[in-house]
This record gives sequence, structure tokens and C-alpha cells, in this order.
Amino acid sequence: MYKNKKIIILSHLLAWLILFSMPYILSYENIEISRVVAHFWIPIFFYAIVFYSNYFLWIDTYLFTKKTIQFVSINLGMIILFLTLKEQIESHFFEDYLRKGANKKNGEGPPFSLFIYVQTLSYIAPLLFSIAIKTTKRWIVTEAEKKEATNVKLASELQHLRYQIQPHFFFNSLNNIYSLVDISPERAKTTIHSLSKLMRYLLYDTNIEMISLSKEIEFIKKFVSLMELRITDNTQILATFPDKNLDVKVAPLLFISLVENAFKHGVSSQHKSSIVFEMYIENNILYFITKNDNYPKEKSDKSGSGIGLQNLEKRLNLLYPNKYLFNTTVEDNQFIARLEIHL
Repeated sequence: MYKNKKIIILSHLLAWLILFSMPYILSYENIEISRVVAHFWIPIFFYAIVFYSNYFLWIDTYLFTKKTIQFVSINLGMIILFLTLKEQIESHFFEDYLRKGANKKNGEGPPFSLFIYVQTLSYIAPLLFSIAIKTTKRWIVTEAEKKEATNVKLASELQHLRYQIQPHFFFNSLNNIYSLVDISPERAKTTIHSLSKLMRYLLYDTNIEMISLSKEIEFIKKFVSLMELRITDNTQILATFPDKNLDVKVAPLLFISLVENAFKHGVSSQHKSSIVFEMYIENNILYFITKNDNYPKEKSDKSGSGIGLQNLEKRLNLLYPNKYLFNTTVEDNQFIARLEIHL
């Protein structure tokens, strides 16, 4: 920040130094110092006052607060004052030079009204320049603030969606454990132990924006093992995961909703069923596909809150805008979910 301010100050000094040096830079012969002072240095000094007074005071105080009349009046007053001062300074300190110039022209010259018009326009230039710079700077700051506000809003929404996953996941897991307590107390104990490991991951390892794919895969495998404790031999589970590029970063807990959904709607206590999880990376695209027999729950079944897939789509929209594809279909009584993420 301090370094940037120094650069800005130096650039301003350099710009004014060049302006003050222009008569010498553009001159191919010796020029009189009186002419340089009268026609270049004095006006440039007044231009600088117009520029910086507007840049630091009048634009913020009057123009940006929509006090246009006061803004115009102050600048008009400054221009009239500086035109008058310029004429007074020239007439008192450069009288000889002006008389000599008048003699050379033999009384010929532009009308006084045209002279005043041109002089006035010359003062409007630094005024407009200061307005342009100040407006651009304000626009940049405003856009940065809007972007920051949008980022904060997105972060808050993502955090809210992430917090929804945890109770949703915990609720479903407790339902699974509850169903095992009477049937198999030992398996229920094992399930509780496995659940504690998963909850540790949820609470401590997912409070970051991105996590390695290897950790997500490990979490999914543990969850599948947890679910296997409560299903019968009638359900066959096939899961394949990549063994390369596991260091790529993904948003945490993206896939768990699909896995939960497959177990929730793909397991039957009376019929044989199968659940397939397939994940692979190809051409820098991460694919995750779930397939399960479609056994829709009864309306009276309140297990879970039904927010899993909705939550997933909202998070995908926020985390991977225009970089993902997600769809679900039912084919031959089999529910298929397909997720593609461009890494």
C-alpha cells in the first residue's frame, strides 16, 4: 500500500515536471524566460491548483453528493480568479515582454472575447481530467466492494449449505443405528464407532474451501462400510475409484449426498438390489456416477429431510458455475445420477 502511494506521487511529480519542461523540449532555439513564465509556467501552476483542489476537495464534497450548482459555481469562480490573476501578474511583472510582443504584432491579434474563451477552455481541461480520474477510481472501488460483498454472501451461503449436510448426514446415520439396536446390538456398537470417525472428518477436516480428492474418497469408503453393516446380503455394492491424480482439489462433501441417496432409495428388505459407485478422471474432468435400483420411499417415510440433492445442486452452482454437469434419470427401474466437474 505504502509502495503504491509512493509510485502515484512520483508519477504525478514526473507528469508536472514534463509539462513544465515542454517549452524547452519543443523549442529548437533559445527562448526568453519571460515568455516561458508568462505563457506556460503561470497557467500550468493554476491548472495544477484546479486539478488537485477538485481531486481532493470539490468532487467528493459537491459533485459526488449531487450539489452540482455549488460545484459549478466554485470552479467558475476559480477560473475567473485565475484568469484575472494571470492578467494582473503579466501586466505587473512582464510588462516589457508584453509590450514587445504587442509591437511585433503591430496591434493585430485575436478578439478579446475569443481570447477569454480559449483561456477558459484551457482551465476546463484539468477540471474534466480530475473528474475522469476520480470517477474511474470511485468506480473501481465500488466494483471491488460489490465483488467483496458478493464473495462474503457466497461464502455465507456455502457455509450454510455445508452446515445443512452435517445434521442431515447425522440424522440418517442415527436412523440406521436405531434400526440395528434391537436386531444386532454388537453391529450397532460398531456402527457408532464408525460414525464417530466420520463425524470427526465432518467437524474438523471439511472447514476449508478445497480438500484433496483422496480424503473425499476415503470418507466415501468409510461411509459405504458403515452402511454395509445395516444391509443384508440381498444388496450388492460395487464401488470403483481412481488410483491416480488423487492430489487434485475438490470442494468437500460434494459426493456424500449422492451416496446417501443411493442407499436410501436403492435398498429393499424383500428384493435383491445393487448399488454402483463409479468415479474416474478423464481429460481433466472428474466423473462420479451412481446407479441403484429404484425403490421410492413412502410419503410417510420421514428419514432424512430430502435436502440432499437440492443442497448438492445449490453448492455446485456456487462453487463450479458453468463448470459442471449434473443430471438424474430413471432407466429400467434404475436410478442413475451423473456428475461431471471440470477441474
